[in-house]
This record gives sequence, C-alpha cells and structure tokens, in this order.
Amino acid sequence: MRVVIQRVKCASVTVDEVCVGSIGLGLLLLIGIGKEDNEAIIDKYIEKIIKLRIFSDSAGKTNLSLMDVKGEILAISQFTLYADCKKGNRPNFLQAADPKRAKELYEYFLSKVKEHLGSVEAGEFGADMKVELTNDGPFTIVLDENSI
Repeated sequence: MRVVIQRVKCASVTVDEVCVGSIGLGLLLLIGIGKEDNEAIIDKYIEKIIKLRIFSDSAGKTNLSLMDVKGEILAISQFTLYADCKKGNRPNFLQAADPKRAKELYEYFLSKVKEHLGSVEAGEFGADMKVELTNDGPFTIVLDENSI
C-alpha cells in the first residue's frame, strides 16, 4: 500500500462535473493498493494515519492528530502510485493490485475509516476524477511499506 497524505484546509473531488466528495480541515489521501496488500495491512495504515500528529497546536507545533482537530478525510483511489518507471519512458503498473481486489480493499479502507471517524468522503473508484485542494503548509507525507 502507498498513501500520499496532504494536510488540507479544504478539498473536493468531482466526477463528470458533479462533486462527489468534499471536506474542510483534514487530510486528502491518495491511496494506491498493491498486489500484496490485505485487510491487516490496511488496518495498520489507518491506525497510523489517524494518529499522525501533523496539525498545529496553539503554539504552532505539529502536535495534534486528525482526531484532536476533529478533521475530515477525503480518500481517492490512485493506482498510479504504483508506477514503475525504471525501464523506458512509459510506466508500468504491474505491482498494483488488480482492479477487482483493489476496489474491495479500497471499500474496506473507507468502511474502517468511517468506524473511527464517523464519516469519510471519497472519490469514485476507477473514475476520471478532478481533485481540488487547498494544501495547508504545504504538508505532505508519503507512507509505504518502508515508512509504516
């Protein structure tokens, strides 16, 4: 699994010019599901994401978690996080999970985040999406198997 986490003031996603998800203060998550991923791995990522202390406290230090600031999550599936560009100029995505399994795990991710936060906004799996955000900082973190 690979997740790009962006701390945002607000973010939204549209499909066919219709807004399908939007948040205020919180995290925009770009989520790539790999061939080897499973529910246990996703659970581990969710625990890390919701507990990351990347929001500023009253002293301006990054001391607060998403739950501390009552922030929201907008989760976008993005298999392109598994692009392999080592050979040639056309990326391959052989390490990304097949679409059926990736959708199952993405939906599992959304359901588990909802259990923790009460709600989660999301893009549409497999759709051509337009994502807008106001990055706060900017503050961006990449989580993968080497950093979790």
